[in-house]
Amino acid sequence: MQAAYYEGNKRFAVKALTDLPPLEAGMVRLDVAYCGICGTDVHIYHGAMDQRVAIPQVIGHEVSGVISELAPDVEGFQIGDSVTVRPLQPGEQTPFDNGYTHIGKNLKFIGIDTPGGMQSSWVVPAHTLHRLPAGVSLAEAALIEPLAVACHDVRLSQLKAGDKAVVLGGGPIGVLVALVARQQDAVVLVSEVNPHRLAMIQSLDFQTADPTAEDLVQVVDRFTDGAMADVVFEVSGVAAAVDSMTQLLKVRGRAVMVAIHSQPKPVRLFDFFWKELQLVGARVYEPEDFEAAIALVALGTLPLAELITKVLPLGRVQDAFEQIDQNPSGMKYLLHCNEHIQ
Repeated sequence: MQAAYYEGNKRFAVKALTDLPPLEAGMVRLDVAYCGICGTDVHIYHGAMDQRVAIPQVIGHEVSGVISELAPDVEGFQIGDSVTVRPLQPGEQTPFDNGYTHIGKNLKFIGIDTPGGMQSSWVVPAHTLHRLPAGVSLAEAALIEPLAVACHDVRLSQLKAGDKAVVLGGGPIGVLVALVARQQDAVVLVSEVNPHRLAMIQSLDFQTADPTAEDLVQVVDRFTDGAMADVVFEVSGVAAAVDSMTQLLKVRGRAVMVAIHSQPKPVRLFDFFWKELQLVGARVYEPEDFEAAIALVALGTLPLAELITKVLPLGRVQDAFEQIDQNPSGMKYLLHCNEHIQ
């Protein structure tokens, strides 16, 4: 058994896991099957979160696995269950939280603030687990966490069947948002600048636009027959998208802020006044979003396998991150953490 430790300076060290400690109350030990690499993990790799990560630390939070051990007080699960992990540890509630513990003041994100899933054997709180239905691929199940993000985004958007939606940014989360929106019978256009990603998104039968090649307002005007969009999802994280999102919306349209904008960016506030727009923030997920994502995966109608760019063994974690840096067209890389689990 192995664990991959982020050591700073774009370096990982893979070490043997020995002398596994006994389980504390409420905890479960998993044999990790697959761990996806997400944009946050790449930010950690680039050193952007060194003030938050306790170096050296195992990271990763997009996990599927099989229960190998349960603390005596854990109920509702058994050894051998296939599960995914909702990697949130809410902590003590405060009045600030307003009851929304998934984004509360004392929230700890497992795999960032505490050790994560890039290891063969991982101990997590039982309350984070969601059981997988029979027949769900453990490789595709590693996409349930980002798919739950998309389910949360679409749920908060109040998207309805027949609505016209524009997704700004065709990376993994943007494509998953588009897939969830289409699953709810919305009509979706995805804006993306990378030509290889554009081609992949077109192969999934989405309408697309390249905002560097054509005026996005004019594209959306044609896409909606002049009505403009009911909902715009800002997933790109770039200033140009923030500038355009309000222009793409109809009266009382909704802009959903999915991307993380760590620095202030100009917003066309006049559009909010003139068209009575709404801006909705959407961060992580709630348990119902995980259950919705699991149900979608179980249906088997989403082309999740097509989003998996490459699967590498855990021992090649350094190679995986270097490949991601060298391949901006890639979508989702997975680490296979236990070769005996498929």
